[in-house]
Amino acid sequence: MSEQGSNTLINGLIGAVVTILLSFTIVSPIIGGAVAGYLEQTDGVRVGAIAGGIAIIPLLLFGVLFVGLFPAGGMPVAFGLVFVLFLVVGGIIWTVGLSALGGYLGVYLRDEFQ
Repeated sequence: MSEQGSNTLINGLIGAVVTILLSFTIVSPIIGGAVAGYLEQTDGVRVGAIAGGIAIIPLLLFGVLFVGLFPAGGMPVAFGLVFVLFLVVGGIIWTVGLSALGGYLGVYLRDEFQ
C-alpha cells in the first residue's frame, strides 16, 4: 500500500470517529466527511465516502441492537423486515452520501482558506 493510501484510510477513520461522536446531530456525516476531506487535501469525495462507510458499521450495529430491544408488537414479520431493510439502506445512503459531500466541502474549505 502506498503512503497516500495509508493516509487516506487514516483520514477516513478520523472522519468516521468524528461522525460517530457527533451522531446525536443530523449533520454528523457532513462534519465527519469534511474533517476527512480537510485532512486528505485532495479527493475529498472518496475519503468522505470511506469515512461514511466506516462510520456506518457501528451505527448499524447500534441500530440493530435498538430495534431488537423493542418488539414490533402486532406488526407482521414481513412488514417489519421490509421496514428494517428500508431503514438500513436509507441509513447507508444517508451516511455515505453526506460524508462524501462533507469530504468535498472539506477540500474546498482547505483550498479556500490556505
